[in-house]
Amino acid sequence: MHLVLLTAWTVLWFAVVEPHGGFSWHYLRTGGELIYQAGAGDGTGGLNLYAHHPELQMGPLSFLTAGLFNPFPEATGQFLAAALMSLLGLVIVVLAGRSAAYHFLGTGTNHQRLRQRVLIAGLAFIPMWIEVAVRFGHLDDVLALFFTCLAVRALTLGNAALTGAFMALAMDSKPTALAFLPLLLALPRDKWLKAGLWCAGLVAVAWLPFFLGDPQTVSAAKFAIPNHPASALRWLGVADPETPGWDRPAQAALGLALGSFAVWRGRWPAVVLLGANARIALDPSVYTYYTASVLLGTLLWDVIGQRRLVPWWSWLALLVLYGSVFAVPDDSARGLIRLAFVAVSTAIVLCAPVRERGQRGRRGGRGGRGRRRPPAHTDEGPATSSGDGSPGAGSPGAGNPEDGATPWAEPPAAR
Repeated sequence: MHLVLLTAWTVLWFAVVEPHGGFSWHYLRTGGELIYQAGAGDGTGGLNLYAHHPELQMGPLSFLTAGLFNPFPEATGQFLAAALMSLLGLVIVVLAGRSAAYHFLGTGTNHQRLRQRVLIAGLAFIPMWIEVAVRFGHLDDVLALFFTCLAVRALTLGNAALTGAFMALAMDSKPTALAFLPLLLALPRDKWLKAGLWCAGLVAVAWLPFFLGDPQTVSAAKFAIPNHPASALRWLGVADPETPGWDRPAQAALGLALGSFAVWRGRWPAVVLLGANARIALDPSVYTYYTASVLLGTLLWDVIGQRRLVPWWSWLALLVLYGSVFAVPDDSARGLIRLAFVAVSTAIVLCAPVRERGQRGRRGGRGGRGRRRPPAHTDEGPATSSGDGSPGAGSPGAGNPEDGATPWAEPPAAR
């Protein structure tokens, strides 16, 4: 029923937005044509793509994927791409729920309450996902966030190779996914090297040919966009008319620093939110599709990093960042609201007390694999224990096959 409701919600938003969507799809369509040119055409495609078209700020994996829709008529290809990207939004919600279910195994978590939490957070996430996937048609953001969510899933399973590979694919889709790289540090220390090698190797495979094929590819990193009056950057005292040269490196550095600190604090589910916050705070533009990254961050934080039934961060982000675009007419005021959300959410996520999940073994980066007894009562309801530290067979938190036959939870056998 949860999945049915979210599917209907997605179809409704798709039907409303799609007739007026595809605002930026032409960038992907152009890039998809150019990347497959190789030696054909005027020499501005293939490995020369970024050197001659620095305005195409998407990753090579995004263009390779977008090119698969080019054989169709333009309108048909755009529609099919929008439908696929919308479907990936539903998959992300399911992946977040499964990641949370596995993360909380053995803690007495009430999985019915967890499903409700995923549903409520998903209802906030879907409208912003349709914004990036359908209204703007930004396949690069869609793929980057999708692969990041797959990396989170692999992380909860403790699979270093897949975690590193999926993070690489996210960066191969869009370079701004670099801010989510501290997820690798949430793995046990003895798995850092393996994850890092997989990540570095796949990033090199995707990007190095362009830099070797045309050294001018590096100029794409200097591409500037206007500094919008409603940006949080203006409130930080940056009045440059265009992107300052230091801005993009600062975004990446801030995201990496905040994410690494979150992992050190034992709050790795906040990494994506903090990386997205860094972009919101320092990006000179204010496109609404940027908020989709924040909503993925709040979705992961609300369902994995929190134990509350109501995922209020997801709804707060939707109302503050997206709602203010329509409700607040003054550019400067919108910039202040954006900066305030980033500052407050970052401070609370990093510093406010968070209820322990009752099991340190899978918290990542802490080393231990031991299992503690679940609490006698959690804020999600009473926990049933079999007496050996694991939930009883009939408990909703036990992950038994009957309870696991839902989109959000898996039976222990699936491990």
